[in-house]
Amino acid sequence: MQNRYSPHPNDYPKLNTAELRTAFLIETLFTPDQVELVYTDADRAIVGSVVPASAPLKLVASAELRANYFCERRELGILNLGGAGSVVVDGENYDMAKLDCLYVGRGTEHLEFFSISQADRAAFFLLSYPAHATHPIKHARMQDAKKIELGDPKEANRRTIYQYIHTDGIKSCQLVMGFTQLHVGSVWNTMPAHTHTRRSEIYLYFDLAPNQRVMHFLGAPQQTRHLVVANRQAVISPSWSIHSGCGTGSYSFCWGMGGENQTFADMDPAPVESLR
Repeated sequence: MQNRYSPHPNDYPKLNTAELRTAFLIETLFTPDQVELVYTDADRAIVGSVVPASAPLKLVASAELRANYFCERRELGILNLGGAGSVVVDGENYDMAKLDCLYVGRGTEHLEFFSISQADRAAFFLLSYPAHATHPIKHARMQDAKKIELGDPKEANRRTIYQYIHTDGIKSCQLVMGFTQLHVGSVWNTMPAHTHTRRSEIYLYFDLAPNQRVMHFLGAPQQTRHLVVANRQAVISPSWSIHSGCGTGSYSFCWGMGGENQTFADMDPAPVESLR
């Protein structure tokens, strides 16, 4: 498991491009036949991926957790970005189509991941936060999510938000998770931008063509920077940073949060005219 540490907001403007990418961008996810995990000090989140190719893969506790099993003190959100697969949780099988979500609560001991087809293998995105309460395992399909339509084609930001793990949906201790699909012809997400000092956030961009990129904007509202992000790469967004993006074409992204509260609308606005 890799370890990442967020720069202080007064220090990050001094970073060059390579240093910014090392601090905020996770480029190495979704390698076939591997479980990949990144531990960040931003609310102690763990970001990861599992791509079963030649054989099933198990999720176990890395030495850094000092735990007997991964979810001994943690909860976990799983989103399948690839072909059909399944997750076996303490002996119970959950079939996972593309964009299905699975919530796994604290105390779950055994997790094993499968692909149904080697030609169109599953690709599981993982997001985990510490948990101080236990909530039941819950599987949800795309049609089960709460849908929110936002934006305007005239502003190139027409998008649909799918909320899975939230206060009015799948219950959790602190994890909030879902994904956003931009409509064809729209390229902007989360603009006007905002911060929420009570939560960190993770963005995972997906469904980008190989020659497409998203310019992800980060940093303090009056001292912004950007990252050039490719398909299935993730950005760590600490609580003091904005998180917004503009793509060379339409795309989707998984968002997840953890921290002080689970109130989706708890945001500190950063109006466009105030950004620098």
